[in-house]
Amino acid sequence: MTQIGAQPFTMTDVKLKIDQDNYEKHVSQCEFQPQGGLVSWKGLTPDSTFTAAQTPTWQLVLALAQDWKTPNSLSRYLFDHQGEQVDASFTPLDGGPAIEATIIITAGNIGGSVDAVASSSVTLGVVGKPVIAAVG
Repeated sequence: MTQIGAQPFTMTDVKLKIDQDNYEKHVSQCEFQPQGGLVSWKGLTPDSTFTAAQTPTWQLVLALAQDWKTPNSLSRYLFDHQGEQVDASFTPLDGGPAIEATIIITAGNIGGSVDAVASSSVTLGVVGKPVIAAVG
């Protein structure tokens, strides 16, 4: 059996492009998440248990600082383009592969708590499955 090495990393030099603009300065979390995976059914006898793989759906979770002064901020973009499908590219590691997907825009929160940075978390739909691009 082959021993496979690992190269863990911290996300400190990230690229995030949504439509035509880069928003890495606006977000503190960018994460593609699969939803679903397995479905099970259990009958009335011990040998009547079945598990099958599902095709997962995907979503893109972003945590962002709200910015309502800058005309082309991510907050404003999400608000103005609610429901639209656009291309996105996320490169979690400088020099690593980009993860690309068509996403469905959802607006984020407006406002927040006193004496705190106004932030928001949004869950954007993904059309199909993200693609991991070749490093090149």
